[in-house]
Amino acid sequence: MLFNKIYWNPSEGIDLGFFVIHYYSLMFVIAFTIGWYLMKSIFQREGISLEKLDSLFIYTVLATLIGARLGHVIFYDWDYFQNHLLEIFLPVRFEPEFEFTGFRGLASHGAAIGIITAMYLYSKKVLQKPVLWILDRIVIPVACGGIFVRIGNFMNSEIIGKPTNSDFGVVFTKLGEDFARHPAQLYESACYIVVFAILWFTYWKTLKREKLGYIFGLFLVLLWSVRFFVEFVKEPQVGERINWVLNTGQWLSIPFILAGFYFMFRPSTKTRVK
Repeated sequence: MLFNKIYWNPSEGIDLGFFVIHYYSLMFVIAFTIGWYLMKSIFQREGISLEKLDSLFIYTVLATLIGARLGHVIFYDWDYFQNHLLEIFLPVRFEPEFEFTGFRGLASHGAAIGIITAMYLYSKKVLQKPVLWILDRIVIPVACGGIFVRIGNFMNSEIIGKPTNSDFGVVFTKLGEDFARHPAQLYESACYIVVFAILWFTYWKTLKREKLGYIFGLFLVLLWSVRFFVEFVKEPQVGERINWVLNTGQWLSIPFILAGFYFMFRPSTKTRVK
């Protein structure tokens, strides 16, 4: 046969005996760490004090986690959480019995809204530059972070793809299945590598970085287009919406894509900020 199923049944994480480092959490740590170094190189090029980088790190981490959590709650699972408000920010489930679940359920659309909001506050309170200036730069490590987040989803056997109905694909053993699915998480992760490379090249090798909002717009178009098309091979995350023409992730992606085109091609006479 040309293809063989890959049976996927990893451990939950790195067991230190007294503590387990979950792979999903580790991917977030890697993403934020690499992001810090990427922004450090950008700040050094722009002559921005590295003292402001520490504040940026805090703003970004909090915005990502809070925004992603609220995005999941509001966009995907409000029917449950409206009756379990304490569980929104607690790593436990109270029903049907008390269970320590960790922080599960994060939505990238919510993270995007959180980061945009945080960058507005950061630009006003700390950076003293237009919000589009920092958005043009923060999207580079954000795209890089998406690579590792999706790898974390793959390690957790979550956000799975649809059955391939063939011997091509991954069998997620943890789900009690014996048929192959599309490794949608890896498709998305691979595409984000390309998105990151394009943004990185655009910033470092072209003059587009001097047009406020262009790289931010490019990010919105590229990243959410990836999300839109990969969703076609994903299982719907909300069962009740399975018959929708487009799923929740796709409907949420469309406004971001349209906004991206606006920022890329809007008329602008001021292209450089000192």
